[in-house]
Amino acid sequence: MSSIEVARIAHRFAEVDGVQVFYRETGPADAPVLLLLHGFPSASHQFRRLFDVLGTRYRLIAPDCPGFGHTRAPDDFTYSFERLADVVEGFVDAIGLERFFLYLFDFGGPVGLRLATRRPGAVAGLIAQNANSYQEGLSDLARGMIAGTAEQAREILVLPVTRGQYEGGVADPAFVAPDGWTLDQHFLDQPGRKDAQVALALDYHSNVAQYPVWQRWLAERRPPALILWGRNDAFFPEAGAWAYRRDLPEAEVHVFDTGHFALEDHLPEIAPLIADFLDRGSSRLAAIGASGDLGGPAVMR
Repeated sequence: MSSIEVARIAHRFAEVDGVQVFYRETGPADAPVLLLLHGFPSASHQFRRLFDVLGTRYRLIAPDCPGFGHTRAPDDFTYSFERLADVVEGFVDAIGLERFFLYLFDFGGPVGLRLATRRPGAVAGLIAQNANSYQEGLSDLARGMIAGTAEQAREILVLPVTRGQYEGGVADPAFVAPDGWTLDQHFLDQPGRKDAQVALALDYHSNVAQYPVWQRWLAERRPPALILWGRNDAFFPEAGAWAYRRDLPEAEVHVFDTGHFALEDHLPEIAPLIADFLDRGSSRLAAIGASGDLGGPAVMR
């Protein structure tokens, strides 16, 4: 009988300051670690197919942030991007991660970059997929939402808009499974979740204010970076992908003819790029020694 490798995925909780953080984990314990941070309005389930494809070769870990997915936060939890970063930082400590690659998507970008600037020595490299850090990467639609009201933020938390975030900009919606946007809306409709999302929407301006800080960190630390982008993203246009080259001249940039959730219909093209990036990154880690700091201008070639 032929041998087929299939990832075995564990589903667990870790407690961080009263927050029960749900997370998915797979892969060999001694493999390169990729910490995947999801976006709005999704959760760690957005990475399920990527786990299946890469989970036998790499240690993949994807938590649900407070206000998303299966994570349970206290009723008095304050929803801001700074607090989400606090929880993710605590999560990293709770499960004992010391060195890892970061996968940033959408909301996961500002959360992960806050973590990176707090713990620069822990970050072995960045994968940014439609995770914006530059003014030119904000569309007029995004700018309008950032400057919007609570009522306007609440209007987007409905099924047609959730579905549109998955199918918008996609060449053939037949390649986008309905499971993602259906499950996202299920969680959005849970008690208290829309209030949490409104609070985060009203706090998004704090991320834009941090752009110069993150750009300075990128320019000074020069982490190896793989930039993946759906060029038809209604929120973060293609210019946001190329802007990373300003601070990371040797970043690898790949743009795809799709929308916001590029993994949905372009996983066959994207997964090999991630695997190659992690392979080269782990080789570099081995070369410098597991206890070495990755800071300074060195870049992965």
